Amino acid sequence: MAPSQGGSAASANTWSNRFEQGLHPVIERFNASIGFDIALLDQDLDGSIAHARMLGRCGVISQADAAGLIEGLEAIRREAAEGSFCPTVADEDVHFAVERRLIALLGPLGKRLHTGRSRNDQVGTDLRLWLRQKIDAIDQALVRFERALLSQAERHSEVMIPGYTHLQRAQPICLAHHLLAYLEMAERDRSRLADVRRRVNICPLGAAALAGTPVPIDRRSTAAELGFETIYANSLDAVSDRDFAVEFMAAASLVLVHLSRLSEEVILWASEEFGFVQLSDRCATGSSLMPQKKNPDVPELVRGKSGRVFGHLIGLLTMIKGLPLAYNKDFQEDKEALFDGVRTVLDCLEAMAILFEEGLEFRPLRLEQAVASDFSNATDVADYLVARGVPFREAYQLVGGLVKSCLAEGILLRQLPLERWQQLHPAFAVDIFEAITPRQVVAARCSEGGTGFAQVAAQLSQMRSHLGT
Repeated sequence: MAPSQGGSAASANTWSNRFEQGLHPVIERFNASIGFDIALLDQDLDGSIAHARMLGRCGVISQADAAGLIEGLEAIRREAAEGSFCPTVADEDVHFAVERRLIALLGPLGKRLHTGRSRNDQVGTDLRLWLRQKIDAIDQALVRFERALLSQAERHSEVMIPGYTHLQRAQPICLAHHLLAYLEMAERDRSRLADVRRRVNICPLGAAALAGTPVPIDRRSTAAELGFETIYANSLDAVSDRDFAVEFMAAASLVLVHLSRLSEEVILWASEEFGFVQLSDRCATGSSLMPQKKNPDVPELVRGKSGRVFGHLIGLLTMIKGLPLAYNKDFQEDKEALFDGVRTVLDCLEAMAILFEEGLEFRPLRLEQAVASDFSNATDVADYLVARGVPFREAYQLVGGLVKSCLAEGILLRQLPLERWQQLHPAFAVDIFEAITPRQVVAARCSEGGTGFAQVAAQLSQMRSHLGT
């Protein structure tokens, strides 16, 4: 029987003779993934070439047939590069598109390629090959971002900035120390992604549809040729595992969390109220109405795009949570999430690297004014008393009352005369004025990992060596 009116003859011919009619054209479009999984073409060709070579080695097909299949697959790669390989919705997905073109090029020989495998293990292999490459690209993007932060930190290793808790002035810190905190976050991101990559780098090829294959294949040799560390031990798990996709998106979400937190700080720093940074024209836009405006579009977009990646994580978890073993068509929904998630992470990392390379300038004089005009040295007054034998909680209460008095009088701690200090407690001497200067407050934080200038210099040296700058 001929395909139904409006249906695709190609879709009818895709399946076994059990099917007599083609898909309804709307269902054909709904079912097809070629519009996005064509992104896996190179990985599909790589996997197919390795599979063909293995079939020849194992004697499943002749070495001559294997060579012919490989030649045909490389011809498709050349056609794609030239723009003449143009699958349509009738091809359904990248796997069928390649197989159909191979049969068109080689005739009956092309029909041998699919021996000993299924689209289920094939797509899982392609996706892992693709994601493995993208994780490596994200790692390099993280390194560029880190180097941009490190360069700013080194240029400002003697500059101070107000440190905040609850978005309230807390203690002055070294600006480089603040930037190094984000470098530590990025290092954790790299570590997480490397850990995810290990679980991405397991090969499902040869698991076939769900139960393995009676064809005498060598799964380990194919995996080794494709650069996988090992193979899945269970064929059901091999074709149904998408944990690696969820893990990647979780790691990607944390990358965006960190970029979003830094973006929020840059947005605040660039405001008139803070004035800690000045945006360059290369990384800011204006207003269509207000001519004086310079808007921090880059960090605002990064902050906003974080939601896309978070959404993909929830989408993947929701898609997987109710699926029985083994493969289900629902898995088609993993690709667009991964593709967009990877693209978003790479775009945001590049944009933030450029922002710190050439898009903003810190304003040291404004920062110096900021750290000298508040009560963030109050803790150091208490520490001064503790060093002279006063119990901390007693010192804490004394200084709290002193700050209250200063606020009422509209003066800062550094503006108090020595007589007032000594009225508060006889332990105070003239060196209190040096002890509460912002530079001394920062320098005194000499515990390992602290913001003291000497500690920060050591941290910068270690990070410089680690990043090879």
